Amino acid sequence: MLNALAFLIGLVSLVIVIPAQIPLLGWANWFALPLIVVGIILGALSSKTGGRNFCLVVLLIAAVRLSLGGGLL
Repeated sequence: MLNALAFLIGLVSLVIVIPAQIPLLGWANWFALPLIVVGIILGALSSKTGGRNFCLVVLLIAAVRLSLGGGLL
């Protein structure tokens, strides 16, 4: 159950992160980061690792975008 919830949170975060790849919308990644962290925690508490790994991939995408934009853009 926690794995499915982590995967669902990862999908919601991905919906926020994908439009944030557009220039000048990188600030939206800051809204997605707390959600991603909650998904990672729930995935870590689960016995399966699919939801956690998906949230980690979304976190990687958001972190790379934030680092390229200097943390703001």
